[in-house]
Order: sequence, then C-alpha cells, then structure tokens
Amino acid sequence: MSDGKAFSVDIGSLKKRPKGEGSQQTAAVDKAAEKLGFVEREPKRKGGRAPSPRTGQVHAKVYPHVQEQIAAEARLKGTQQGVVIEEAWALYCEKHGIERQE
Repeated sequence: MSDGKAFSVDIGSLKKRPKGEGSQQTAAVDKAAEKLGFVEREPKRKGGRAPSPRTGQVHAKVYPHVQEQIAAEARLKGTQQGVVIEEAWALYCEKHGIERQE
C-alpha cells in the first residue's frame, strides 16, 4: 500500500492557462466557423405559440345561473367567456362615465 491518500489530487500540478483575447479571438473563431459552414451560434427565435395580448386574469366567483348565462352567451357569439366579460365592462364604463384604457 502507498502512503498517499487514495482519492487525492495534487493541485500544484494543474496549470493555469490565460483565456483568449476576447472579441479579437471570437471574431477569428467566427470567421473560421463560417468557412466551415457554421453561421449562427444560437437559434434566431424560439418556436411555438405567439404570446397573447390578453394576459390579465379575473377570478370572479359568481352564482351558477350567472356562470351558465355567460357561458351560453359566449357559445352563441362564438367567443371566449373573457370577451363577454370585457364587453360587459365596456358597457358598465360607458353607463357610469368611467374612462376605459385600451
């Protein structure tokens, strides 16, 4: 058996190397990569669904008959329940003279 520890690493034997020059070296690497056919480092845009402008949520508790009426109106109009609530809010603001933000 040896006198040294079984799982030790001699840190003194590791050598420190300086990093590249920064933008100059990056430009040289990019130029070499372009010659080999590599153009972009990262994808231009993530795929998937586009973000919706409707990000606000209202969690209103209503009586079951009110919920049924709102759902029925949304089905009749072919829209979401949130659109029916937005239209109702617009009518409320108009009736009470509240300035709405668009």
